[in-house]
Amino acid sequence: MSLLTVSPETGFEPFETIADPEAIAERLDRIGVLFERWQADRPLADDADQDAILAAYEAQVRRLKETYGFRSADVIAVTPEHPQREALRAKFLSEHTHRDFEVRFFVGGRGLFYLHPDDRVHIVLCEAGDLISVPAGTRHWFDMGARPHLKCIRLFTTPEGWEADYTGSDIADRFPRLEDWLAKVGA
Repeated sequence: MSLLTVSPETGFEPFETIADPEAIAERLDRIGVLFERWQADRPLADDADQDAILAAYEAQVRRLKETYGFRSADVIAVTPEHPQREALRAKFLSEHTHRDFEVRFFVGGRGLFYLHPDDRVHIVLCEAGDLISVPAGTRHWFDMGARPHLKCIRLFTTPEGWEADYTGSDIADRFPRLEDWLAKVGA
C-alpha cells in the first residue's frame, strides 16, 4: 500500500497521513512531484528481464520521454543478496539534490522517499505500481531498507543528471529509516 506522511522538518511527527493514491498524487503535485499508478499491459514473471519489463510499460515510458525529454530508460534490481546492497543504500541516505529529475517506477518491492521542498518533510512509501518523479533541485533522500527488495524502471535525460549533490545537512538523521518508519505508521 502506498502511503504519504507529512512532518515538520524538525523531526518525525506526522500531522498528515494519506493512503489513497489519488490523494497522494494531488498532495505531492502541490510540491511539484509527480506520483502516478501504472499497470503493465501484460503479465510479467518475477524474473522478467529489462527488455520484458520495458516492453510491458512501453506506453507509459514513451509518454514520459515525450513529455519531459528523457532519452533513456533502464531497470535496476536490488535484493537482500545483492553484494553491494549496503553501499547502494548508504549512497542515498543523506539529503541531496540532482541536476535532473529523479524518476523511479516500482515494478516490484518498495522504497521510501523523503522529500524536503520547504519546512516540511513528505515521506512517500512507494511500492509496486508507483511512479514518482522528483524535480531537479528538490532536496530529498531515499531508503531501500536493510534488506532491500526493489525492481525499478529509471528514466534519464543524461546519465550524469541524477548524480547526487549532497547538501551537508543532518536532517535525514532526525527521521526514521524504512523499517522504523513502517513500524511507527503501522504499515
